[in-house]
Amino acid sequence: MNGFFHPRQRQVAHRAGATLTQDRNKEQVMKLISREDYTTFKDGGFRMDVISDTENAKILNCNIRAGAELPVHSHDIEGELCITILAGEGLFLGANGAELPARAGDMLISEIREPHGLRAVSDLRAIVVITPPI
Repeated sequence: MNGFFHPRQRQVAHRAGATLTQDRNKEQVMKLISREDYTTFKDGGFRMDVISDTENAKILNCNIRAGAELPVHSHDIEGELCITILAGEGLFLGANGAELPARAGDMLISEIREPHGLRAVSDLRAIVVITPPI
């Protein structure tokens, strides 16, 4: 076995957006994504792009301009979410006006039915993982 690659898989081109490994049926096993492909901000607000959406998880890239926010909301379903701050500073938002400082490297992990939101103090970039996907 070669590192973490399964013996039936073969390594292919190593570049952003490329499939890193494929099984013998040519099905995608791993995909390389560059966060630099998701650097665009929307003037006056936030931009959300779907990076991956499978039966097990949804991964979103969220870019929020300073002063803008993803309003506090919740989802009436079972599941979990993780919001990871990649760059910038902001506030994780919760029920009843709760706020927690957030900066690059911080993660908020919660059940998805708990009220959650995000406000940018400076231009902010985050990754949101939702399981199962909604």
